[in-house]
Amino acid sequence: MPKDFLKGANDEYDVIVIGSGLAGMTSANILGRAGYSVLLLEQHYKLGGMATWFKRPGGHIFDVSLHGFPYGMIKSCRRYWSPEIAAAIVPLKNIRFDNPMFSLTTTYNRDDFTRLLTDRFDVAPATVKAFFDTARGMNFYDDQAMTTGQLFEQFFPGRQDVVRLLMEPIVYANGSTLEDPAITYGIVFSNFMSKGVYTFEGGTDRLIQMMEAELLANQVDVRIKCDVEKINLRQGRVASVTVNGRTIKARSVISNANLRATIFRLLGEEQLDRQFVDQAREVRLNNSSTQVYMALKPGETVDESTGDLLFSSTAREFRTDLLLNRDVTSRTYSFYYPRTRPDGRERTLLVSSTNAHFQDWSDLSDEEYQASKADLIETTLDAVETYVPNIRRRLAHVEASTPRTFRHYTQHVAGASFGTKFEGLAISRGLPEQVKGLYHAGSVGIIMSGWLGAINYGVIVANDVDSMLMAAATSAPASS
Repeated sequence: MPKDFLKGANDEYDVIVIGSGLAGMTSANILGRAGYSVLLLEQHYKLGGMATWFKRPGGHIFDVSLHGFPYGMIKSCRRYWSPEIAAAIVPLKNIRFDNPMFSLTTTYNRDDFTRLLTDRFDVAPATVKAFFDTARGMNFYDDQAMTTGQLFEQFFPGRQDVVRLLMEPIVYANGSTLEDPAITYGIVFSNFMSKGVYTFEGGTDRLIQMMEAELLANQVDVRIKCDVEKINLRQGRVASVTVNGRTIKARSVISNANLRATIFRLLGEEQLDRQFVDQAREVRLNNSSTQVYMALKPGETVDESTGDLLFSSTAREFRTDLLLNRDVTSRTYSFYYPRTRPDGRERTLLVSSTNAHFQDWSDLSDEEYQASKADLIETTLDAVETYVPNIRRRLAHVEASTPRTFRHYTQHVAGASFGTKFEGLAISRGLPEQVKGLYHAGSVGIIMSGWLGAINYGVIVANDVDSMLMAAATSAPASS
């Protein structure tokens, strides 16, 4: 008989969380710690969503998700997870750019960027200060009319080299474009500029294992291989979810699934106001990405001056369409030196990441798809030769992932790496007004993308649910 992954689960919980991305896990942890009964359901056999990992023979462990987040991750993890998790977050010191316009290495913070912009790019100090202050002052409620491109034109007219320096890492970090609202750039950029870029020492596998231990310590009922089929309502409010053929009741539900999947697959548009449905249909998905995962043979190393993060491009200019083109010209390399996993085997890993359109991969036949993956690997190895000579001879393992890979493992609509564009935030936040007790926490609006954004959005939604449940308990009639 097939294993029952819901064996022993209760028939009812205060909160059911659908999906174990960082937002979902954080919401579950906070609410479990607060004393609510919480069921966390994950359709995959691993927790983490995009923040996960995979193993290959020979002791190779690859992080799937992107490699770097702001300093604020330390504060959020310390407060909402544990001091031990926060203590394992360490800075990346060598952020490197290499393109036809310039080649440089930076610690990627405001002081170093100020030095670079004034000394190397010859921008007036007053202009640099005004730009940083403007970006720092941006918040969610600012005017959305100004685009990121217009922001750059205001401060650095005609300076494509400056735009490239300021923009390329943010495109990598959250899928942002020059056409998106300026606040979606300014808020994320300022977060990184405070103290630079950080990563988790020990790898994503250790992070998620520590988070799972914390969830269990806070009495969260964690279940894998539990695919939610439907969110069920009763008289306009959340009543239960159907999962693995079983119906489990809940006072509230948090969906950490893709926003559009939550509305149109799990819930159903017939449950919502027509105007809300129309607005939800207009929400654009963000782009997806491809990766090439490379593991060097035991004993093979890379000089750490090569960089922790390397933004490499052969394109003569910076353009959004070039970043998403199948004819890849821009790659971001994450280098995982042995110190990244100090308790593991001595291994040096390299991951190349490129933004991509789902449509460029979705309609390929199986034969065309495999050929395209092979071509992605070979062209990437050709490009890596510049930084890691004789890479093919030194390789122990190489493989690729595509937007189809992400769709398969995460069930994200169109394999979206960063959820939806900015307009998705209003729909995500407006869901509880449509259905009492139903909340969404995930990658929306670009600002909420990335590890720190996902965790912080999980915090916001957990507080919303806590307030709702407390208000419901206060208003409930006392038993006689």
